[in-house]
Amino acid sequence: MTNDSETTTDEPNDEGRAPEEMDLQELREEIQDIDQDLVELIARRTYVADTIAKVKAAEGLPTTDETQEARVMERAGENANRFDVDDNLVKAIFRLLIELNKVEQRESR
Repeated sequence: MTNDSETTTDEPNDEGRAPEEMDLQELREEIQDIDQDLVELIARRTYVADTIAKVKAAEGLPTTDETQEARVMERAGENANRFDVDDNLVKAIFRLLIELNKVEQRESR
């Protein structure tokens, strides 16, 4: 990441090299590292969502909160635009994450 939290296509990796300076194997390894980071973040998000489900159950709140879901989707779109990523793609990923969390919340009740 750059200091202003913006990302570019020529952002250096951990070794300080931009992707266009890397060979195919190095690029594949970079993707592998990114994929691992994504899975770790999904696991972290799922853990927090599970904790939210327990709080909702303890407080007698419904599983679905459409207002909160709308806020999450709005943030997803804003972040996609901020990092110059297709906002429809990012929103689709977030819809899937939200739906998976709701299924898990319903099953845990």
